[in-house]
Amino acid sequence: METVICVGIAALAFGFGVAGLYLQKLLPDHHTSDRSRDMIGAIVGLISLLLALVLGTLVGSSYVFYSTQKSELETFASRAIQLDLALAEYGPETTPARVRMKQTLEVIYDTFWGKNAGRLTPESLTVAPVIPHLKQMDEYIAGLTPQTPMQRQFASAASVHASLIEQTRLLISLQLASPVSWPLVVIVVSWALILFLGYGLLSRVNSTTVMALGFGAFAVGSAVFLVLELSAPFTGFCRIPPGAFEQMLAAIGT
Repeated sequence: METVICVGIAALAFGFGVAGLYLQKLLPDHHTSDRSRDMIGAIVGLISLLLALVLGTLVGSSYVFYSTQKSELETFASRAIQLDLALAEYGPETTPARVRMKQTLEVIYDTFWGKNAGRLTPESLTVAPVIPHLKQMDEYIAGLTPQTPMQRQFASAASVHASLIEQTRLLISLQLASPVSWPLVVIVVSWALILFLGYGLLSRVNSTTVMALGFGAFAVGSAVFLVLELSAPFTGFCRIPPGAFEQMLAAIGT
């Protein structure tokens, strides 16, 4: 979907540029005189500056969002290892729970990066699907009956790690709810279309200008593509690498 949107934006920008080239030929001479061209050039420069600033900010914000999600995934993996260690130190009676936890995490891995990644839906990234698993974790840890001071210490540590895991997992889903400001994207794209129309008005029709418009349209479309893809770190082309999750799966349950 993102690819279709970005290709459409690039095609619109190119079309507006070509329209400006031919509109420049149709306008009376006094509309393209030096004074008129100065005014058009000033407006084109203003819009070009605004577009560069806002589009650059959008790409930067999307990358920060992507990096934040990657960091939170690594934090989730770290906390899962700590929870597994706390349960392992508690005693052998927690082995079935550790096995179930690893199986659940393996299902999550398959959903995002494994054999089921192609069937990942937006609904699976929401809060609702994880609530039952979080409740089961809370109920299990609350049901532990430590008999020694050491078991009480590890039960308390497991409770803390479980709470932090829940917080991180919920935060990941809530941040994914609305990562892109679509009104802002529409405004930026409209600036790009006006800008390309202005470029056309200031140029002459030839193969070089048409090729330059094509490269410019590609640049705008690819920038919007980056904004949309970096805002979808678990489903997009720039998907978060699973290295931290794979190390976590290899470490727990041992």
